[in-house]
Amino acid sequence: MDEASTSAPGGATRRAFPPARSRVYYRFIQQNLPAWKPAMTPGCLIATFLIIGIIFVPFGLFCLQTSNHVAEIIRRYDVDCVPNSYRGNKQAYSKDSLISKNCTLEVKVPDHMRAPIYVYYELENFYQNHRRYVKSRSNKQLCFGAKYTAESCSPIQWDDNGFPIVPCGLIAWSLFNDPYGFTYGSKEIKVNRKNISWKSDREHKFGKNVFPSNFQNGSFIGAE
Repeated sequence: MDEASTSAPGGATRRAFPPARSRVYYRFIQQNLPAWKPAMTPGCLIATFLIIGIIFVPFGLFCLQTSNHVAEIIRRYDVDCVPNSYRGNKQAYSKDSLISKNCTLEVKVPDHMRAPIYVYYELENFYQNHRRYVKSRSNKQLCFGAKYTAESCSPIQWDDNGFPIVPCGLIAWSLFNDPYGFTYGSKEIKVNRKNISWKSDREHKFGKNVFPSNFQNGSFIGAE
């Protein structure tokens, strides 16, 4: 045995270490073990920063040059695609099912764009870290269908006729779902929509045979 116990006054037990281990243990807890401590002299610091600069400055210039050649086009359409009579009340425009929501806009491309070209959408003033919002979903329903409707989906859980909403919850209700299509002259530009989500989500998180139902009926159309 390398260790021994001794009794201290008052009934406490103190663990005693052999002399060699005791010295190492003491130096460890006191942070007195041998260590390399560089001397921060002006010459050492200058040499260090020069070496770092020589390595990273070319890399930074390459990144800057690459980013300057990226062609980006931003086109906002939430105003241009709304009729003039509804621009003061966009919610009424969203809920009016008699009005077509299709919109065609012309986008001019001033620079040459090389493939692949990525299409994104941008939202402003949209915050999704509220506790009630984060919990307002049903993972089982997204995977297995309407037979699973959690209470956490409230208030977007049932429609006006008492039928379950699929998908339920505030997260699904506020999901941005505008579809896009592109043409060049009279030629349609195909957009690849495959493999744009995580493979693990497609295989384990969302069911392949689960489709929306009772999702855009009545009062749930549009934003509140």
